[in-house]
Amino acid sequence: MRLPLIVTSLLISVISPLSSSFAAPIKPHFPNSEILPPSTRVGLIAKSPSSTLLYQNKDMLFPPASTLKLVTALAAKLELGDTFRYTTQLEKEDNNLILRFSGDPSLTTKDLEKLFDQAEIKQIKGDLIIDQTAFTGYEKGVGWPWDILGVCYSTPSSAISVDGNCVMASIYTNANGTTRVFTPPHQPVVVSTNAKAVTRQQQKDRYCDLDLSATQTNHYQLSGCLVKQDNPLPLNFAVQNPFLYSSAILHNTLEKKGIKLAGTIKLAPQPSTFGKPVAFHHSEPLPVLLEHMLKDSDNLYANNLSKTLGAHYFKQAGSFKNGTEAIKQILKKKAKINLEDSILEDGSGLSRNNRMTPQQMYSILKYIKAQDHKLNLIILMPKSGENGTLKYRSSMTKAPVKGQVIAKSGSLFATHNMAGFVLDELGAPSTIFVQYITDYHPQKNTNLISPLTRFEQELYQNLIKSTKE
Repeated sequence: MRLPLIVTSLLISVISPLSSSFAAPIKPHFPNSEILPPSTRVGLIAKSPSSTLLYQNKDMLFPPASTLKLVTALAAKLELGDTFRYTTQLEKEDNNLILRFSGDPSLTTKDLEKLFDQAEIKQIKGDLIIDQTAFTGYEKGVGWPWDILGVCYSTPSSAISVDGNCVMASIYTNANGTTRVFTPPHQPVVVSTNAKAVTRQQQKDRYCDLDLSATQTNHYQLSGCLVKQDNPLPLNFAVQNPFLYSSAILHNTLEKKGIKLAGTIKLAPQPSTFGKPVAFHHSEPLPVLLEHMLKDSDNLYANNLSKTLGAHYFKQAGSFKNGTEAIKQILKKKAKINLEDSILEDGSGLSRNNRMTPQQMYSILKYIKAQDHKLNLIILMPKSGENGTLKYRSSMTKAPVKGQVIAKSGSLFATHNMAGFVLDELGAPSTIFVQYITDYHPQKNTNLISPLTRFEQELYQNLIKSTKE
């Protein structure tokens, strides 16, 4: 369905106010939908201080993509609170040492090294047991696209998380038409390539792209074609087996620290036993985690937080299933927001099965704005043209939009969403807006500005203008 052109003479028939009891003038916030391809579905809501609520397709289900992280963030604020920190700990049980992971998405190799320093352990007479029982069930969400499971923004959501379960590498093209890869030696993965180095025209003629396959042994194979280039192409890979990856890191850590291990590194059984705590590592508090999650749109943070919410709310191991249900129940109970009709498969928005309406997202934003004196959540979101995922968004890098919008973006295949606030003259959040655009398939053209960018520029310029009137 195409969004009708909104002009003053058509406002009554196209855009309905939420209530007819208000006499405030309705501003024409929405741009001409003829800018977008005919197949595009658009859902819009906007409410400025000088207008009634304007909307289009507000009750139609759309893929929320990463705007869903706002929902996860609000639920985490309400349920876990600002003092929440993840705790990773070492425990002694007879001759064994237990490393109990908690799902901390910010945990690093250096944090593990400090954990062993704190424990002052010289030898482990038994086994080093890795405990991942904080989470259960699938590590990859239902509806995650299979073709991107090897890259870091779709890394498995596991209780075992080290260095974001993400490894870096680079690929080079050789003069003889072959390629080679470089992987830092401290990263316990294997990357190989048989990809061909070709010209851009050869790549086009052969319908050949650079392909990636990954195994459960954390082996990555590059194939297909790569256009010849002078500089290496940076790559990142999602760890496929967090247990094997963390085991290798722990072997290196023990060797580095001179700690002798008599037994082996193994997984804890389900259910696991608890030993005597001997060392702890605490993550940064929740607001710091949320700021990274929202500004950088980090899927691992969002998915692990959703599982943590399931564990905290239902008093059991966290999963995608109980995590998404916990989010719904928390928001209904504590914020009076009903998401029962939404479809949530993860906490990040990566699943293509997720569905929300613009009205539901508007309810989230409205609550955040009304309670932000307690939540302090808006300050953690990206600002147009200045930071996070909005720093280089083409519709937001120049005046008058730059620096005037605080919002969360969200993108999937053919989906381009925004949800947030336009700032007033004092820099305070004022106009609430939701932009859900899906089934966006533009034709190739020579225009320097894409239809989406043109649509967004007009939308946000209108919203900024009406906000400041």
